Amino acid sequence: MQIPSRKKCYQLIHEMKMLDHIVAHSLQVCQVAIFLTHQFKIQGIQLNHDLVQASALLHDITKTRSFKTKENHALTGEELLSHLGYLEVGKIVGQHVQLNAYFNSEIPAEAEIVNYADKRVLHNEVVLLYDRMNYILQRYGTKPEYRQRIHWLWKKTEQLEERLFNCLPFSPNELDQLLEPEECVSELCVYHRLCEEYAPVEEID
Repeated sequence: MQIPSRKKCYQLIHEMKMLDHIVAHSLQVCQVAIFLTHQFKIQGIQLNHDLVQASALLHDITKTRSFKTKENHALTGEELLSHLGYLEVGKIVGQHVQLNAYFNSEIPAEAEIVNYADKRVLHNEVVLLYDRMNYILQRYGTKPEYRQRIHWLWKKTEQLEERLFNCLPFSPNELDQLLEPEECVSELCVYHRLCEEYAPVEEID
């Protein structure tokens, strides 16, 4: 299994010319996902930390480009990462909007952690699931069929939240209070410092 390091993820993000606010969002999603992964480990549920970290950092790898191309950034993100040799990371990135299958295993999987973490981060802030899903509904529910799909996704994500937190000693409402507020600010500074080291590159197709 090939998994890019955090530094390599930052390089890929830089090469894709990801907008700063999407970088900040991705860092916050990663913080939530890694925190949950650590908490599951305490409860005796082992998840692949490096796989979760890379998938969370890269889940929006093609989103900046999608503003112009209108591509499905979950699918093209999976294609890009698979092409680079990161097959397992690509599979999770491809499921960050909607899981391929819900509750297929007895214990949570890495794809569920990344998917849920993304549903808890609005821009770069950790919010309640209701707030995030309501934002998605208001922004993307422009047609009846879109609204129907979002409502279905909302219900599935509520079930996912219940599944995850049944294994944890705290509630979803406590999540933001348990995170280190300065961690993402600090990591964004690290990212910007690394960007200065990278030679100019052309955008990856």
